[in-house]
Amino acid sequence: MRSHVSQPEHTLECATTCPCADDRHLSATPVPDTARRLPEAERRLSLRERKKLKTRTAIRDATYRLIKEQGYETTTVEQIAEEAEVSPSTVFRYFPTKEDIVLTAEYDPLMEDLLRSRPADEPVLESLRWSIRQSLALAVADTPDFEDNEMRIRLGLMASVPALRSRMMETMSVTGGLLCRALAERTGRDEDDLEVRVYAMGLMGALLEAMIYWAEHDYQDDLMDVVDRTLATFQNLPRTS
Repeated sequence: MRSHVSQPEHTLECATTCPCADDRHLSATPVPDTARRLPEAERRLSLRERKKLKTRTAIRDATYRLIKEQGYETTTVEQIAEEAEVSPSTVFRYFPTKEDIVLTAEYDPLMEDLLRSRPADEPVLESLRWSIRQSLALAVADTPDFEDNEMRIRLGLMASVPALRSRMMETMSVTGGLLCRALAERTGRDEDDLEVRVYAMGLMGALLEAMIYWAEHDYQDDLMDVVDRTLATFQNLPRTS
């Protein structure tokens, strides 16, 4: 499987170690500085929080192993629990549905932090473009083999399993709320403003459709080009005067 992700331009927006690497794998995209700080942030978690994170990761890893072996539909929560060495009730305590195991990513909240890290006077759309690129780099940084990459598996399932796409639409409001908050801060608007909410949720829906498009076309298009084409359909969200 050949995947395409272009290298970000060599500017100050790139990580200082931005390599001119081969673009045949997603892992060639440099990891953002925010991502490098993630392990340190995890160490600051309490023992209880670290145990919760470890359990969530074990459940998700077990789910992907089983799905790869036998498919999504035939994989049950009971099998996932046995593979992760936890009880079915523990699985449901962390993930309300089987769909949520696949759709939930620990890195999702970092999008808000990345957006906040951009210069205050930078156009909103440019800040979003940079933040999305960095989020994608983070999503693939931990898996050198694209075939086993969690994001690839998730997108492939979303493109082929109607229940997953439906559940994704239901849960988009959570990530959309985080984006509303960050956009409101950057533009001086209220996060409940109609324009902010429409812009944020419109962007979330557009990016979801772009990722599904990429998966349906066997990951042959350059991912960053897909993102750029998607964002090109949006205009900047005006700041308050």
